[in-house]
Amino acid sequence: MPRTTDRFLDIRRDAHSDELLARGGDLEAHSILQRTGFIAVVRLHETYHRAPAGLTEADEARLASDAVGRLRAAGYHVDCDAPFDTDARPARYPTLGASLSHLAERLREATDTAEAAGILTELTAPHDGVLAGVEETLGALAEFFDGLGNASDPHTARRLRYLADTYVRVIHSDLAHTRNQLADRHAPHPGRRACTGQVPDHEPERSAVCACPPPPRALPAPAPPPVGATRLHR
Repeated sequence: MPRTTDRFLDIRRDAHSDELLARGGDLEAHSILQRTGFIAVVRLHETYHRAPAGLTEADEARLASDAVGRLRAAGYHVDCDAPFDTDARPARYPTLGASLSHLAERLREATDTAEAAGILTELTAPHDGVLAGVEETLGALAEFFDGLGNASDPHTARRLRYLADTYVRVIHSDLAHTRNQLADRHAPHPGRRACTGQVPDHEPERSAVCACPPPPRALPAPAPPPVGATRLHR
């Protein structure tokens, strides 16, 4: 299998700015960098990462070494300056986001509306659902900014409460309504069904491992008319 460039990263001190920069990688690598402490810099044609402002050179070296170890433990190829090289491979643990991705996988495999409603309940449960947790977390972050001390911090706190009260609650209400609709339908998904793994006696193919029909064939789209073609009128 050919290696793709998004599995490669460079973590080096920039020769011109003397900044500690990490370049390359895919979204998973970017998540690892940000969990390590790097800050994303989003540009039109590139997203790279830098060390937070105000760190000492020793702190930056520890940050870079930690990122190198974590990325290599995840299977990335990392080139780095010699002071950042390390043989450490920290253990990886499931993240909260990975748990949410598991919900998406379960929805892709759901075979009826009741199953989909049950999965969606994990998002919409009023006491301990995901969206209730997001709303509570935004409120706690607003409280944090209230006492932080800069002149702009109260504005940030108000903005966070606005996001929780307006956007998160609207999404929560809308998805809860969708969940209730699914729970009332009691219908199988016409394009999905659970595989029993049973092969009927009349199956002519000796290699068959189940009775599931083949996936439907998509009809090819008609070719577009030639460019500049016009209908002739007599």
